[in-house]
Amino acid sequence: MTALKGVGPKNAERLQRLGIHSVQDLLFHLPVRYQDRTRIVPIGSLRPGDQAVIQGQVELADIRYGRRRSLLARLADGTGSITLRFFHFSGAQQSNMARGSWLRCFGEVRNGPQTYELVHPEVQRVAEDEPAEVEQALTPIYPTTEGMHQLTWRDLSERALALLGRGGLDELLPAAVLQARAMPELAAAVRLLHRPPPDQSLRLLSDSGHPAQRRLAFEELLAHQLSLRVLRQRQRQRGAPVLAGGDSLQQALLDRLPFALTRAQQRVLQQIDDDLAQAHPALRLVQGDVGSGKTVVAALAALRCVGSGHQAAIMAPTELLAEQHLRNFSDWLQPLDIEVGWLSGRYKGKRRQAVLDCLADGSLPLVVGTHALFQDDVAFQRLGLVIVDEQHRFGVHQRLALREKGVAGQVPHQLVMTATPIPRTLAMTAYADLDLSVIDELPPGRTPVSTVVIADARRDQVVERVAMACREGRQAYWVCTLIEESEALQAQAAEDTAAALTEALEGLRIGLVHGRMKAADKEATMRAFKAGEIDLLVATTVIEVGVDVPNASLMVIENAERLGLSQLHQLRGRVGRGAQQSHCVLMYHPPLGGVAQERLRVMRETNDGFEIARRDLEIRGPGEVLGTRQTGEMQFRIADLLRDQDMVADVQVLADELLREHPRRVALLIQRWIGARVQYADV
Repeated sequence: MTALKGVGPKNAERLQRLGIHSVQDLLFHLPVRYQDRTRIVPIGSLRPGDQAVIQGQVELADIRYGRRRSLLARLADGTGSITLRFFHFSGAQQSNMARGSWLRCFGEVRNGPQTYELVHPEVQRVAEDEPAEVEQALTPIYPTTEGMHQLTWRDLSERALALLGRGGLDELLPAAVLQARAMPELAAAVRLLHRPPPDQSLRLLSDSGHPAQRRLAFEELLAHQLSLRVLRQRQRQRGAPVLAGGDSLQQALLDRLPFALTRAQQRVLQQIDDDLAQAHPALRLVQGDVGSGKTVVAALAALRCVGSGHQAAIMAPTELLAEQHLRNFSDWLQPLDIEVGWLSGRYKGKRRQAVLDCLADGSLPLVVGTHALFQDDVAFQRLGLVIVDEQHRFGVHQRLALREKGVAGQVPHQLVMTATPIPRTLAMTAYADLDLSVIDELPPGRTPVSTVVIADARRDQVVERVAMACREGRQAYWVCTLIEESEALQAQAAEDTAAALTEALEGLRIGLVHGRMKAADKEATMRAFKAGEIDLLVATTVIEVGVDVPNASLMVIENAERLGLSQLHQLRGRVGRGAQQSHCVLMYHPPLGGVAQERLRVMRETNDGFEIARRDLEIRGPGEVLGTRQTGEMQFRIADLLRDQDMVADVQVLADELLREHPRRVALLIQRWIGARVQYADV
């Protein structure tokens, strides 16, 4: 950047704060909006909200004294008149407004007490017969940082565009690709976006729907897709153990299960088995709605691995979810004489060392744990399969760290699971290094959960409804939420609620679970609830995932307006796991904001996790839906995953084509748009 005239050390530092290190970065730092100063607009045609250049004669100028002193001037041009209003003004400005003066002004039209107004417009005194000199292009307004003014931005971009004229940006998309999609060349698109001619649509530019903007967004999406494809190719070039055994173990588990797999589970299991039989690493994402049966598919995949003479590791983001997996895997696999180990951050000393020793000598075939699994001192004798649950809670770095735990010269297969459905276009972009499987069918006998939204003023009615359900032999959850992230405050709220409900619901057996309880106490309470020894479980959102109690048919969520759609859907998924009709009560504290209203409306309207994920994407945007760890590695300068999702399918097709036919351009595209950030692909 310092090669540009006008960029000294101070400005270079300011530009770096915005991620601008080179002239190319500056060219990709696009205006956020534009002003039309290319023509003088008749005053009579102005409407509120218009930003326009006008020219006319001052008919009247006066200082008004009210709550605030203000200078008012009425400007007319023969088609109409408008008021200019200034709250801060100097004597020189006041003399400029003398009656009979001719002024050229730029500003935004607002409704005033009597007429339309321009408040603090830019003003230039002109001669009556002076030719109307106006801007030759729409005026760009750039995203900025402290100390950088719009005039500086226009000057810098002007210098950068001059360099562009000397071949500054290579065209990396083949001519046939541009022609087939009617796209402008990159340099032409960049030039137009910095200095749009007057005939360009301000509306299209404001909505980022202009062909030039879409051209840049398309190339950026393509670069991200390619970076993940290259990562995938590198992964595929490494060897992996061929896991083709375990048929008898899989069949033994299937024979013991009290249910048959759904068609969707069978289809996904077949895809996984086919992956594991290859000599290169499987990389598969399994999506499935709450209760669709992902865990049993993961257990069957683990049996394929163990039956082939290798070890399997199951990693979950929280201790509670990892504990649930430990219970399920132990219940299913120990009767088949397969030992299941446990490793978490809380596991210390001799107990931890004993597990590490058994993993290292190969005597422990399967281990369940948290992020503790990828710590340096964890070594496997022959790790064949890594199963990662709730992928969006981990970044690409963490997921790939486990691959180094494989046998020398080989990397383990990876199976990634999520119960947080991700809209297909988002999954195709964020997880382009993974094959995608969807368990899109719920087990038979599940009835959709009916959801009601109730203000907390009707709390007594809700308490009575809980009492009625429990007296009829069913069980219920009461979830407490707080804005604060503090576990201490969450625990306090849950304890207070449990005490109040114990008093109000005499005779009912009430349990309590929160994040500050000892693991053993939490476990004992959950087991008692599952065994039917507790009627009502009061909990914080720690029960969001991993708890399966078929007899629980009522869920009350307090302050539901404080939770996101994904979390509400996960919590609601704790009920409706048996055959009887289940209900979810979303209790809120008025008044509700617009986003909260929309979230609660979506929950009332649908139980479909993928539809909820789509609406969540619209409300919160891609970064929130995917989780910050994932999108931290996917920062876009121009593209927007929500706005530009219609391009994703085409981007995927073109990515394959470029990798096949133009490999040299692939590296240049990745370098241009991602640069140093592509290092994560080498983890």
